[in-house]
Amino acid sequence: MYQKPFNSRSGNRSGGKRGYLSRPARLASQSEAGRASSQSSRPTSSQGGTSYSRPSTSSSSSSRQSSFSHTSGMRTPYRKNYGALPSTGGSFGHRPSTGSTPYARSGTSNYSSRNNSFSRSTSERTPYRKSYGGGQSRFGGGSRGRSHQSRGRGTYIDPAKLVYKATVTEEIEEYQPTHAFTDFLISDSLKKNITTKGYIIPTPIQDKSIPNVLLGKDVVGIANTGTGKTAAFLVPLVDKIIKNPAEKVLIIVPTRELAVQIENELTTFVKGLSLYAVILIGGANIGRQLGGLRRRYNFVIGTPGRIKDMVERRALNLSEFKTLVLDEADRMLDMGFIKDIRSIVSLLPPLRQTLFFSATFSREIEAIIHEFLREPIKISVKVQDTSKNVDQDIIRVARGQNKLDMLHNLLIKPGFGKVLIFGRTKHGVEKLTKDLIARGFRAESIHGNKNQGKRQKALSLFKEHHVQILVATDVAARGLDIADISHVINYDMPATYDDYIHRIGRTGRWGKKGSALTFVE
Repeated sequence: MYQKPFNSRSGNRSGGKRGYLSRPARLASQSEAGRASSQSSRPTSSQGGTSYSRPSTSSSSSSRQSSFSHTSGMRTPYRKNYGALPSTGGSFGHRPSTGSTPYARSGTSNYSSRNNSFSRSTSERTPYRKSYGGGQSRFGGGSRGRSHQSRGRGTYIDPAKLVYKATVTEEIEEYQPTHAFTDFLISDSLKKNITTKGYIIPTPIQDKSIPNVLLGKDVVGIANTGTGKTAAFLVPLVDKIIKNPAEKVLIIVPTRELAVQIENELTTFVKGLSLYAVILIGGANIGRQLGGLRRRYNFVIGTPGRIKDMVERRALNLSEFKTLVLDEADRMLDMGFIKDIRSIVSLLPPLRQTLFFSATFSREIEAIIHEFLREPIKISVKVQDTSKNVDQDIIRVARGQNKLDMLHNLLIKPGFGKVLIFGRTKHGVEKLTKDLIARGFRAESIHGNKNQGKRQKALSLFKEHHVQILVATDVAARGLDIADISHVINYDMPATYDDYIHRIGRTGRWGKKGSALTFVE
């Protein structure tokens, strides 16, 4: 008659929760008990069948003297395992047996056959872990881009590179544009909207890019932040759709805020032209976005994740788009969106116009350009890494000093009128914002844990001078054009020097002087 295996912790054969064995371990225990029973000279009572005797608590054989000598002659109590412990022949996830427990595989243990040495290379199994991940989508598995914070502390940045005195007396040679906006071969109605917006003389990137985009060429534009890259591709593309209303343009950006900013600028260019755009971003009402795709539209502006969602829902047909814009492409590469972008681009027509705009140029960027563009015209008007208008300095935090107190003392000084503070993590940004509010400052925050409505509200309050301080993660470091920021403060060091460049690029824009301060611990 079958009897339940002996429970070493409870001292009985009950199947209670305490000391309960998993099925593989129970089978191993039964096998061990059966062998011990056949070798034992002591008879065991049974009622009409073979019973399973309790195995001996110690081994007299020298081959069973485990290298774990402190366990000899003792039972190792069973413990429920929730972690990734190695197994040497038992069930998944259980501790290795020493040969003296009722759970060991008698006669086949690696300990007795290999002089009781535990070999990780030959006996350790990878424990089973239950997976809760979903299956792969049509775009393949993987995440939709990694957060900037996933890189930890990032690369070392020499503090000496963070100190620079803004040049205010140096005479800067003024750029002499080849064109005025009225000279471009674009629609008169579009020229009217451009004039109403106050644009008369194009910036260098606009002056060099717009004529090539109008000719239908692929363009790579490399320029400093705050130099008008958005208008450099919007102006010629609006004219392209005016002349051919069947055209559709797909604009891919790394962040929600940049998508909203591009949509706002596009609205001023297409006023009265019956051209429409749909913005596809996470954190916003997806029903409204689906409704926009059901109506007539000419532009789709979105982040890679939401664009993928719409394609998978069959709400967006990418084969209809013959123009692609990758804005802040280096940022998308840095955030890990390259697989998503490849999947999206693979669904576009092979014969298309592709525009690629970035603030930096690297080997990775060059490889993407060769992959996505055909004989592109490269336009680079980047003069240096940092703006000459930004006064940069560091604030050393000595051991024992309170970093928050030091920030407080800065913010109450004259001249700190509109301050953008960068933190490394979403939790840290939110905590710092609450601390500043508790100290009497008018502050708001933007980070990935906030939905789009709250993020836009925080940006609007900051832009309209209703709050003095905006605390943000690097989600705000690219593309945002917020006027009159007096100071950028890096409360946490950026992950890379490129990130530093893009952070401080929020101040000192359009010829105005700005200041950047970095806390160094």
